[in-house]
Amino acid sequence: MSDVEGDVVDGAPRAGGRHGRISRLSALTLAVVAAVLLGGAGLGVAAGRSGPAARGATSCGPSTSKVTVQGSGEATATPGLLTVVVQVSASGPSATAALASDNAKAMAAVSALEFGGVLPKDIQTSGLSLQPQYAYPKGVPTLTGYQVTNTVTATLRDIAKSGAVLDGVVGVAGDALQIQSVSFSVADPSAVEDLARARAASQAISHAQALARAAGESLGALCSVTDQSPLAPQGVSAGLEYASANAPNAAVPIESGTEIQSAQVSVVYALTPAAHAQKG
Repeated sequence: MSDVEGDVVDGAPRAGGRHGRISRLSALTLAVVAAVLLGGAGLGVAAGRSGPAARGATSCGPSTSKVTVQGSGEATATPGLLTVVVQVSASGPSATAALASDNAKAMAAVSALEFGGVLPKDIQTSGLSLQPQYAYPKGVPTLTGYQVTNTVTATLRDIAKSGAVLDGVVGVAGDALQIQSVSFSVADPSAVEDLARARAASQAISHAQALARAAGESLGALCSVTDQSPLAPQGVSAGLEYASANAPNAAVPIESGTEIQSAQVSVVYALTPAAHAQKG
């Protein structure tokens, strides 16, 4: 597990200063891990040997002793995207009236998002419902009107301006608006994912070496590598709700925090006697 915060900023490794050194170390880790995995030998254990004899001595056949280990790693990133889900609701005595009222408020909310710099391609209608509303005088269901709810999901690519954008949406939609959730993500997560996997693989190799030494053996050929990483990073999310349009003048404070990407790798190495690995 890394104790370094902000290894990657919105998908790109940090450069310069301490974080620049971390990025270079991470690149070295990737290179070492790749060399070990592709070379089929543990670090410092007959890494330079080649040829049929060496490969045969450390084969992955069913009769070969093996060691299976797991490694875990983490890397952090500063999110660059904010996804917000809002709902606009309106009621009316008829379905047509409720829908017309909700349409006007939803269109105003979408216009406010676009005015705040959100691109049309980043705004999506993610839900629409029309429900009859009933009262129950003396236990008898009586239709009183209809309610329409329009759910809109928007991706904001400038987090620094997101508070002001949300204020604008609230200002035009008023009490009809609810902010269901906000969540943060990295635009291109591949860099932080690769860094987490490299750290997991490095830990797995270290564990394999320790187990082999404890058993009086050395690492031989790499028999398998399995990526067991979780499908999604540990992001940051929150729920917000506006009860009225009388919001303070100050923009909503939005803090992106840090996103954590975890990785887990399982490796299987063949074992060879330590004395055999030391022979020329």
